[in-house]
Amino acid sequence: MGNIVRLNRAQRQFKSAACCAEATGHQSSMCDLLQLMGADVGDDPLATSVLVPIRILHAGDTLFHAGFAAAAIYFVRSGTFKIFQTADDGYEQVLGFAGRAEVLGFDALCMGQYPTAAVALEHASVFVVLVQDIFALAQRIPVFDRVLHLAVSRALTRRGDLADAMAAVAAEVRLARFLVQLSQRAAACGQSPCRFHLRMSRRDIASHLGVAHETVSRSFSALARWGLVRVDDREVEITDMVGIKSLTCSTRRPVDQPVAQGPRQTYVRHAVNKPMTHAVAG
Repeated sequence: MGNIVRLNRAQRQFKSAACCAEATGHQSSMCDLLQLMGADVGDDPLATSVLVPIRILHAGDTLFHAGFAAAAIYFVRSGTFKIFQTADDGYEQVLGFAGRAEVLGFDALCMGQYPTAAVALEHASVFVVLVQDIFALAQRIPVFDRVLHLAVSRALTRRGDLADAMAAVAAEVRLARFLVQLSQRAAACGQSPCRFHLRMSRRDIASHLGVAHETVSRSFSALARWGLVRVDDREVEITDMVGIKSLTCSTRRPVDQPVAQGPRQTYVRHAVNKPMTHAVAG
């Protein structure tokens, strides 16, 4: 009985992904996907002739659910997604955020089902590559094989961003590391590394960093008070890149406040044995 239920679920999920182009009328060539990922397609005729479905999502739409059969992997064409897991008690643990030219759902290939969920935080679109087609496409179009491997490698590397943020003791340092990570991603996409719009809510950031919702707001205020950032709702400007990167190095001990010393700022650290603790958002 359990096998039948899983099979029916897999069939429904497969049909949803396979029919997305038919339902929306959106398709593009493999060439466009490869160029999005920064590949040099050259004059490969297959890259032009192979069509890839495009799925359009609105803010709040779910790309895939945790536990559902893995029907496809997705290359983010536009927009931002939140990746998360939901605990048995309903707590939503945000594991990361994905934007343009990132791959989603790859971690489901070895399990046959998605271990996490992904939700669009704004109007977004993705290229859909069915699981059953991945290996055949990789053989027929070698540049796709290289693109896939590089995209998965980048995604695995960015999974380490969470561990890096969580390694900090002070909430202000965790937030500073998060903002620097966003800055680096923006720069990699050719966008301003100093000014950006946060697509995620304060509550999502709090879950991602393992602190309380109120702590995130206080940390933003602290960074602004120290002259490192300007914040207007979700509009953030890093005003002192050297200073905020210096703050990210404060790992072992809590940070008090910056003290001006000439043209640069240094940060007073308390040599205490007991680390700072923060409540986890519920």
